Amino acid sequence: MSYLKIFILTIFLLSSFSARAQMNHHHDMSDNNGGFVMNENIDRLPNGCEAIRSEKSITVYASKKYATGVPGIVYGMSDYEWNVEPCSKITVTFINEDNVRHMWMIHELPKYLYPAGMFHIEALGGKSQTGTFITPSEDKNYLVHCDMSQHMEMGMRGQIIVGKGSGDLWSVTGITDHLYRASYLPQYIIFFCVLASIFGFILNAKLVKKERKG
Repeated sequence: MSYLKIFILTIFLLSSFSARAQMNHHHDMSDNNGGFVMNENIDRLPNGCEAIRSEKSITVYASKKYATGVPGIVYGMSDYEWNVEPCSKITVTFINEDNVRHMWMIHELPKYLYPAGMFHIEALGGKSQTGTFITPSEDKNYLVHCDMSQHMEMGMRGQIIVGKGSGDLWSVTGITDHLYRASYLPQYIIFFCVLASIFGFILNAKLVKKERKG
């Protein structure tokens, strides 16, 4: 092997190790052979929290067998909705009963505590992982999903409700509608859109017919 190839290979390996070290540092990642937990938080309080108000443990199973009963989904979880109190320490045990990787990821948490606003557990097939985070002080609904390619679209989408929540998220498996309708839109907006499309098609057909006669 030439010196140039050895030099390039060395630079590549050093870059890879450096990138992984930076990722672990910025995202506070702990990993093992069964998966990893990212951005775990066991003692740093969010703004507005003077102390830990309560502690709660939840266990979530991921498997195809939980996809039954809901049309059109492939992967499922044992639960899709969790109610917790603000300023609470939540310990999540994520058990993957499938033979593919699954994730349990929360979005839009405070970025000053959780880099990129995420708390993230990943478990390899047949493995389990446990991680802890502390909920913010505000009442809000947070998206929970599996970030593996297409797994959310295939059914692994839920919500964690902190306090009174801020309103159901759309397309929570088995709980809310798949289509999102903004609050400012009329209740029957989809029906009116379909009706307008049909009317436009008929009107266009008549105009074309009239032009051909002329």
